[in-house]
Amino acid sequence: MDTTQSTVQKFLQYVSQQDLKNLLPLFADTVDWHVPGDEGNVLWLGRRKNIQGISDFYEMLWKNTEPVSVNVEDIFINGENAVIAGDFSIKMLQTNAVVDSIFFIKMTIKDGQIVKYRFLEDSHAVSSALNLSKP
Repeated sequence: MDTTQSTVQKFLQYVSQQDLKNLLPLFADTVDWHVPGDEGNVLWLGRRKNIQGISDFYEMLWKNTEPVSVNVEDIFINGENAVIAGDFSIKMLQTNAVVDSIFFIKMTIKDGQIVKYRFLEDSHAVSSALNLSKP
């Protein structure tokens, strides 16, 4: 459990600092990654399977959004599994729309590396915020 807890804490630290250099080594070379949603409109959503895909995700996310606030309410750890629950506000730079959402991250960590990652949010609100000018 200590390895899982430590990896989760490092993950949260590096994401909040937008520190891709230190974040990427927390992931295994092969990852079962899924952030579901409108992949046709929100390019960073979808499945990824390797470090390059994860790097692409964060680069697109950070290029197109600006965090307003993030609140981590709970972290649940059960062996190699962790769930992070909270809420966030994020501004879409393309439209200046702000999205408020709860979120849940579920990850599986083996030998100090994330091997499975799921991020659940109000992906409909994210897509709508990027689609303001479209009919």
